[in-house]
Amino acid sequence: MSGLRASVIIATKDRADYLQEALRSLSQQLAAAAFEVIVVDNGSTDWTSDVVKKAQATYPFTITSIFEATPNRGAARNRGIAAATGELIVFIDDDVWVPAGFLAAHSAAHEGHGTFAVSGPIINVPSYDERPKPSIANYSRAFLCTCNVSISREALRWVKGFDEQFDLYGWEDTELGVRLRENGVRAKFAWDAYVYHIKPPREQTLEVTLQKTLEKAQMAARFVKKNPSKRARMATGAYGFNILRSKALAPKWLLPLFAGVAADTRFPATLRSIARAQLLDGIYVAELERGLEQ
Repeated sequence: MSGLRASVIIATKDRADYLQEALRSLSQQLAAAAFEVIVVDNGSTDWTSDVVKKAQATYPFTITSIFEATPNRGAARNRGIAAATGELIVFIDDDVWVPAGFLAAHSAAHEGHGTFAVSGPIINVPSYDERPKPSIANYSRAFLCTCNVSISREALRWVKGFDEQFDLYGWEDTELGVRLRENGVRAKFAWDAYVYHIKPPREQTLEVTLQKTLEKAQMAARFVKKNPSKRARMATGAYGFNILRSKALAPKWLLPLFAGVAADTRFPATLRSIARAQLLDGIYVAELERGLEQ
Protein backbone atom coordinates (compact mmCIF):
# COMPACT_ATOMS: atom_id res chain seq x y z
CA MET A 1 0.00 0.00 0.00
CA SER A 2 2.49 2.64 -1.10
CA GLY A 3 1.19 6.19 -0.79
CA LEU A 4 -1.17 5.01 1.91
CA ARG A 5 -3.41 7.64 3.41
CA ALA A 6 -4.54 6.88 6.96
CA SER A 7 -7.42 8.15 9.05
CA VAL A 8 -6.58 8.21 12.76
CA ILE A 9 -9.75 8.02 14.86
CA ILE A 10 -9.78 9.15 18.49
CA ALA A 11 -12.97 8.84 20.52
CA THR A 12 -12.81 11.02 23.63
CA LYS A 13 -14.91 12.30 26.52
CA ASP A 14 -13.86 14.88 29.11
CA ARG A 15 -10.13 14.18 28.72
CA ALA A 16 -8.94 17.37 27.07
CA ASP A 17 -5.46 17.32 28.60
CA TYR A 18 -4.82 13.78 27.36
CA LEU A 19 -6.23 14.55 23.92
CA GLN A 20 -3.96 17.56 23.60
CA GLU A 21 -0.88 15.38 24.13
CA ALA A 22 -2.11 12.65 21.78
CA LEU A 23 -2.56 15.20 18.99
CA ARG A 24 0.85 16.69 19.73
CA SER A 25 2.46 13.27 19.38
CA LEU A 26 0.75 12.80 16.00
CA SER A 27 2.22 16.11 14.85
CA GLN A 28 5.71 14.60 15.28
CA GLN A 29 5.28 11.65 12.93
CA LEU A 30 8.22 10.88 10.65
CA ALA A 31 8.18 9.17 7.24
CA ALA A 32 4.40 8.82 7.39
CA ALA A 33 2.23 9.03 4.28
CA ALA A 34 -0.45 11.70 4.30
CA PHE A 35 -2.94 11.21 7.10
CA GLU A 36 -5.93 12.85 8.71
CA VAL A 37 -7.19 12.80 12.29
CA ILE A 38 -10.83 12.47 13.26
CA VAL A 39 -11.69 13.41 16.84
CA VAL A 40 -15.10 12.16 17.95
CA ASP A 41 -16.18 14.07 21.05
CA ASN A 42 -18.47 11.66 22.88
CA GLY A 43 -20.36 14.24 24.93
CA SER A 44 -17.57 16.20 26.62
CA THR A 45 -18.33 19.07 28.97
CA ASP A 46 -14.72 20.20 29.46
CA TRP A 47 -12.47 22.19 27.08
CA THR A 48 -12.10 19.39 24.51
CA SER A 49 -13.51 21.56 21.71
CA ASP A 50 -10.93 24.26 22.45
CA VAL A 51 -8.11 21.71 22.28
CA VAL A 52 -9.33 20.53 18.88
CA LYS A 53 -9.72 24.07 17.51
CA LYS A 54 -6.20 24.99 18.61
CA ALA A 55 -4.78 21.83 17.04
CA GLN A 56 -6.67 22.49 13.80
CA ALA A 57 -5.03 25.91 13.59
CA THR A 58 -1.56 24.61 14.53
CA TYR A 59 -0.84 21.26 12.92
CA PRO A 60 -0.30 20.62 9.19
CA PHE A 61 -2.66 17.64 8.91
CA THR A 62 -6.44 17.78 8.66
CA ILE A 63 -8.33 17.39 11.93
CA THR A 64 -12.06 16.76 11.68
CA SER A 65 -14.19 17.22 14.78
CA ILE A 66 -17.42 15.26 15.24
CA PHE A 67 -19.78 15.48 18.22
CA GLU A 68 -21.65 12.35 19.30
CA ALA A 69 -23.71 13.23 22.37
CA THR A 70 -24.72 9.70 23.41
CA PRO A 71 -21.96 8.11 25.54
CA ASN A 72 -21.16 5.00 23.50
CA ARG A 73 -17.65 4.09 22.35
CA GLY A 74 -18.87 1.98 19.46
CA ALA A 75 -21.22 4.69 18.21
CA ALA A 76 -18.48 7.31 18.49
CA ARG A 77 -16.02 5.24 16.49
CA ASN A 78 -18.67 4.41 13.90
CA ARG A 79 -19.16 8.14 13.32
CA GLY A 80 -15.43 8.39 12.79
CA ILE A 81 -15.40 5.52 10.32
CA ALA A 82 -18.25 7.12 8.36
CA ALA A 83 -16.31 10.38 8.06
CA ALA A 84 -12.95 8.80 7.25
CA THR A 85 -11.37 9.19 3.81
CA GLY A 86 -8.23 7.11 4.34
CA GLU A 87 -7.66 3.62 3.01
CA LEU A 88 -6.49 2.64 6.46
CA ILE A 89 -8.27 3.32 9.75
CA VAL A 90 -5.99 3.65 12.77
CA PHE A 91 -7.66 3.61 16.19
CA ILE A 92 -5.89 5.04 19.22
CA ASP A 93 -7.11 6.12 22.64
CA ASP A 94 -6.96 9.72 23.81
CA ASP A 95 -4.55 8.85 26.64
CA VAL A 96 -1.66 7.63 24.50
CA TRP A 97 1.59 9.07 23.21
CA VAL A 98 2.60 7.69 19.81
CA PRO A 99 6.32 7.60 18.88
CA ALA A 100 7.53 9.31 15.71
CA GLY A 101 7.49 6.13 13.62
CA PHE A 102 4.06 4.92 14.71
CA LEU A 103 2.01 5.61 11.57
CA ALA A 104 4.83 4.57 9.24
CA ALA A 105 5.03 1.23 11.09
CA HIS A 106 1.29 0.63 10.74
CA SER A 107 1.44 1.53 7.05
CA ALA A 108 4.35 -0.82 6.39
CA ALA A 109 2.59 -3.72 8.14
CA HIS A 110 -0.27 -3.54 5.62
CA GLU A 111 1.93 -3.80 2.55
CA GLY A 112 1.68 -6.95 0.48
CA HIS A 113 -1.18 -9.38 0.06
CA GLY A 114 -3.99 -9.97 2.52
CA THR A 115 -6.22 -7.91 4.78
CA PHE A 116 -4.96 -7.50 8.31
CA ALA A 117 -5.87 -6.12 11.70
CA VAL A 118 -2.48 -4.76 12.70
CA SER A 119 -1.81 -4.20 16.37
CA GLY A 120 1.32 -3.26 18.25
CA PRO A 121 2.69 -3.13 21.79
CA ILE A 122 0.71 -1.12 24.32
CA ILE A 123 3.14 0.03 26.99
CA ASN A 124 1.42 1.18 30.18
CA VAL A 125 3.39 3.96 31.88
CA PRO A 126 2.54 6.22 34.84
CA SER A 127 3.51 9.45 33.06
CA TYR A 128 4.58 10.98 29.76
CA ASP A 129 8.16 11.12 31.02
CA GLU A 130 8.62 7.36 31.01
CA ARG A 131 9.22 5.82 27.59
CA PRO A 132 10.72 2.33 27.81
CA LYS A 133 11.26 0.27 24.71
CA PRO A 134 8.72 -2.50 24.07
CA SER A 135 9.59 -5.92 25.43
CA ILE A 136 8.15 -9.41 25.24
CA ALA A 137 5.91 -8.45 28.18
CA ASN A 138 4.08 -6.07 25.80
CA TYR A 139 3.20 -8.75 23.27
CA SER A 140 -0.52 -9.39 22.92
CA ARG A 141 -2.56 -11.97 21.06
CA ALA A 142 -5.64 -9.70 21.13
CA PHE A 143 -7.10 -9.53 17.64
CA LEU A 144 -8.44 -6.00 17.97
CA CYS A 145 -7.86 -3.46 20.73
CA THR A 146 -8.86 0.09 19.85
CA CYS A 147 -6.05 1.54 21.93
CA ASN A 148 -3.70 0.62 19.07
CA VAL A 149 -4.93 -1.10 15.92
CA SER A 150 -5.25 -0.43 12.19
CA ILE A 151 -7.61 -2.00 9.66
CA SER A 152 -8.66 -1.19 6.12
CA ARG A 153 -11.64 1.11 5.92
CA GLU A 154 -13.22 -1.24 3.38
CA ALA A 155 -13.10 -4.19 5.81
CA LEU A 156 -14.68 -2.14 8.61
CA ARG A 157 -17.50 -0.94 6.41
CA TRP A 158 -18.07 -4.45 5.04
CA VAL A 159 -18.90 -5.74 8.54
CA LYS A 160 -20.81 -2.52 9.38
CA GLY A 161 -18.42 -1.37 12.08
CA PHE A 162 -19.04 -1.61 15.80
CA ASP A 163 -22.19 -3.07 17.32
CA GLU A 164 -23.66 -0.08 19.16
CA GLN A 165 -25.59 -2.33 21.54
CA PHE A 166 -22.32 -2.56 23.47
CA ASP A 167 -23.10 0.72 25.16
CA LEU A 168 -21.07 0.29 28.35
CA TYR A 169 -17.37 -0.30 28.99
CA GLY A 170 -15.73 -3.27 27.30
CA TRP A 171 -15.87 -5.97 24.61
CA GLU A 172 -17.15 -3.86 21.71
CA ASP A 173 -13.75 -4.10 20.02
CA THR A 174 -13.43 -7.84 20.69
CA GLU A 175 -16.89 -8.47 19.23
CA LEU A 176 -15.97 -6.47 16.12
CA GLY A 177 -12.78 -8.51 15.87
CA VAL A 178 -14.79 -11.74 15.76
CA ARG A 179 -16.78 -10.51 12.77
CA LEU A 180 -13.68 -9.26 10.97
CA ARG A 181 -11.98 -12.63 11.50
CA GLU A 182 -15.05 -14.43 10.15
CA ASN A 183 -14.77 -12.29 7.03
CA GLY A 184 -11.17 -13.22 6.30
CA VAL A 185 -9.23 -10.51 8.12
CA ARG A 186 -6.04 -11.85 9.69
CA ALA A 187 -4.11 -10.62 12.70
CA LYS A 188 -0.61 -9.17 12.48
CA PHE A 189 1.56 -7.86 15.30
CA ALA A 190 3.97 -5.05 14.42
CA TRP A 191 6.61 -4.44 17.11
CA ASP A 192 7.48 -0.97 15.76
CA ALA A 193 3.84 0.19 15.95
CA TYR A 194 3.85 0.76 19.69
CA VAL A 195 2.15 3.33 21.90
CA TYR A 196 2.63 4.57 25.43
CA HIS A 197 -0.61 4.27 27.38
CA ILE A 198 -0.59 6.88 30.13
CA LYS A 199 -1.99 5.42 33.37
CA PRO A 200 -1.29 7.68 36.39
CA PRO A 201 -1.81 5.65 39.58
CA ARG A 202 -3.88 8.46 41.12
CA GLU A 203 -6.59 7.90 38.49
CA GLN A 204 -6.86 4.14 38.98
CA THR A 205 -9.05 4.50 42.05
CA LEU A 206 -10.96 1.55 43.45
CA GLU A 207 -14.28 3.28 42.78
CA VAL A 208 -13.48 3.91 39.11
CA THR A 209 -12.12 0.41 38.59
CA LEU A 210 -15.14 -1.20 40.25
CA GLN A 211 -17.51 0.64 37.95
CA LYS A 212 -15.54 -0.43 34.89
CA THR A 213 -15.48 -4.01 36.16
CA LEU A 214 -19.26 -4.10 36.55
CA GLU A 215 -19.80 -2.65 33.08
CA LYS A 216 -17.25 -4.98 31.52
CA ALA A 217 -19.01 -7.99 33.06
CA GLN A 218 -22.38 -6.83 31.73
CA MET A 219 -20.95 -6.38 28.24
CA ALA A 220 -19.21 -9.75 28.48
CA ALA A 221 -22.59 -11.39 29.09
CA ARG A 222 -24.00 -9.54 26.10
CA PHE A 223 -21.07 -10.68 23.97
CA VAL A 224 -21.48 -14.35 24.94
CA LYS A 225 -25.24 -14.24 24.31
CA LYS A 226 -24.59 -12.84 20.83
CA ASN A 227 -21.72 -15.20 20.11
CA PRO A 228 -21.89 -18.28 22.40
CA SER A 229 -18.72 -19.79 20.96
CA LYS A 230 -15.96 -21.44 22.96
CA ARG A 231 -13.61 -18.63 21.91
CA ALA A 232 -15.98 -15.96 23.29
CA ARG A 233 -16.53 -17.88 26.53
CA MET A 234 -12.82 -18.39 27.08
CA ALA A 235 -12.06 -14.73 26.34
CA THR A 236 -14.69 -13.42 28.76
CA GLY A 237 -14.23 -16.01 31.48
CA ALA A 238 -17.76 -17.33 30.97
CA TYR A 239 -16.90 -21.00 31.42
CA GLY A 240 -17.44 -23.42 34.26
CA PHE A 241 -13.94 -23.79 35.67
CA ASN A 242 -13.36 -20.04 35.85
CA ILE A 243 -16.68 -19.41 37.57
CA LEU A 244 -16.02 -22.18 40.11
CA ARG A 245 -12.46 -20.90 40.67
CA SER A 246 -13.72 -17.39 41.39
CA LYS A 247 -16.44 -18.61 43.75
CA ALA A 248 -13.85 -20.57 45.68
CA LEU A 249 -11.25 -17.79 45.93
CA ALA A 250 -13.56 -14.78 46.08
CA PRO A 251 -16.96 -15.89 47.44
CA LYS A 252 -19.58 -13.19 47.83
CA TRP A 253 -19.39 -13.23 51.62
CA LEU A 254 -15.68 -12.32 51.48
CA LEU A 255 -16.04 -9.43 49.04
CA PRO A 256 -16.76 -6.78 51.74
CA LEU A 257 -13.62 -7.90 53.55
CA PHE A 258 -11.54 -7.64 50.37
CA ALA A 259 -13.02 -4.17 49.73
CA GLY A 260 -12.12 -3.01 53.22
CA VAL A 261 -8.52 -4.23 52.98
CA ALA A 262 -8.08 -2.83 49.46
CA ALA A 263 -9.17 0.65 50.58
CA ASP A 264 -7.32 0.78 53.92
CA THR A 265 -3.85 2.34 53.61
CA ARG A 266 -2.88 0.90 57.00
CA PHE A 267 -2.36 -2.45 55.28
CA PRO A 268 0.83 -3.15 53.29
CA ALA A 269 0.64 -2.28 49.60
CA THR A 270 1.11 -5.90 48.55
CA LEU A 271 -1.79 -7.07 50.69
CA ARG A 272 -4.00 -4.23 49.42
CA SER A 273 -3.13 -5.21 45.85
CA ILE A 274 -4.03 -8.86 46.44
CA ALA A 275 -7.33 -7.88 48.10
CA ARG A 276 -8.13 -5.52 45.24
CA ALA A 277 -7.50 -8.23 42.63
CA GLN A 278 -9.69 -10.72 44.50
CA LEU A 279 -12.46 -8.15 44.91
CA LEU A 280 -12.48 -7.25 41.23
CA ASP A 281 -12.39 -10.89 40.19
CA GLY A 282 -15.31 -11.77 42.46
CA ILE A 283 -17.37 -8.76 41.34
CA TYR A 284 -16.71 -9.47 37.66
CA VAL A 285 -17.64 -13.14 37.77
CA ALA A 286 -20.73 -12.59 39.93
CA GLU A 287 -22.01 -9.88 37.58
CA LEU A 288 -21.13 -11.95 34.52
CA GLU A 289 -23.03 -14.94 35.86
CA ARG A 290 -26.02 -12.73 36.71
CA GLY A 291 -26.00 -11.29 33.19
CA LEU A 292 -25.86 -14.73 31.58
CA GLU A 293 -28.86 -15.87 33.61
CA GLN A 294 -31.08 -12.92 32.61
